[in-house]
Amino acid sequence: MKTLLYIVIILILLYLFFLCPSLRKMDRKPFLGRYYAHRGLYDNHTSAPENSLPAFYKAVEGDFGIELDVQLTKDEKLVVTHDFTLSRLFRDKEGREVPGKVYEYTFEQLQDFHILDSAERIPLFRDVLKTVNGRVPLIVEIKVETGRDWKRTCEITAEHLKDYPGVYCIESFHPGAVWWYRQNHPEVMRGQLSEDYLRDKKFDVLMLALANLQLNFLTKPDFIAYNYLHEDNISRRLCRNLFRNFSVAYTIPSYEELKKQKANFDLLIFEGFLPDREDCQVLKKSVE
Repeated sequence: MKTLLYIVIILILLYLFFLCPSLRKMDRKPFLGRYYAHRGLYDNHTSAPENSLPAFYKAVEGDFGIELDVQLTKDEKLVVTHDFTLSRLFRDKEGREVPGKVYEYTFEQLQDFHILDSAERIPLFRDVLKTVNGRVPLIVEIKVETGRDWKRTCEITAEHLKDYPGVYCIESFHPGAVWWYRQNHPEVMRGQLSEDYLRDKKFDVLMLALANLQLNFLTKPDFIAYNYLHEDNISRRLCRNLFRNFSVAYTIPSYEELKKQKANFDLLIFEGFLPDREDCQVLKKSVE
C-alpha cells in the first residue's frame, strides 16, 4: 500500500514539475484595463473584415487591445491572417474561393485576392504595426503549421517588433515558438495557447500533453491563453490559482459570456459583438 502511495505522490510531483509555468514577475499592468478584439474590431459583412487594416484601425479608435495572427508567405513576407488555408476568407477577381495555403503564395500573388466582399487585401505585419503605432496593446499569435519552419517565423516576427514603440506580447499554439522566445528574447512576455483537444477526439498522447500544458517546463510561459469553453481544465486552473500565472481567455462570443468569464481569467479576447462602453470604462479605471 505504501509503495502505491509513493508512486502516486511521485506522479503528482512529476505532473506539477512539467506543468509549472514561468514564476517570474513581469509587469502585467500595461495589458490590463481593456478587452482584446480578436483579429481586430471586424465585421466580415462590411469594409472592415477580420485581420484587415480597417478592422485594426477601428479597434484602436475604440481603445480595445488587439489579438492578431502572423505567418510567413512563400517569399518570407510576414503577413497578418488567421487561417493556414485561404478558401474561407479570400476571393479572386471572379469572386471564387482561393485554394491552397498562405505559404504556397508570394506576397505579390496574394495581393490579387480580396478579403470576402471587401476591397481589402492581406496586410503585411509591418503595416499593421504602423496602423496601431503603440496606441493599444497587442497580443501577437505566431501561426506555424506542423512541419513548417517555426524558428524562421519567430526570427522574422522578432525583427519586426524589435523597434516597435508599443506594448506587446507573443503567444503560440506551437510550443517551439514559445520556447524560441524564451531562449532568444526572454524580455518579451510569452504565452502558451491551448485547449482541451481530446474532448471530442480520439486519445492521443501528444494532444493530451498539450491540452494539459505538460511542456511548460521547457517553454516557461508567462501566461496561458485557453479556450474559454474549456476553462474548467484542471491544468489551466492550477497554472492560474496555484502558480499565479497570468490567464487569458479566447474567444468570447457574447457580452453575457464576457461578464461570466471575468472571474476565471485575467484578460478576455472577444469577437462578434461590441462590449458595453460603460463596462470598458470601469475596467480601465480599475487599474489606474
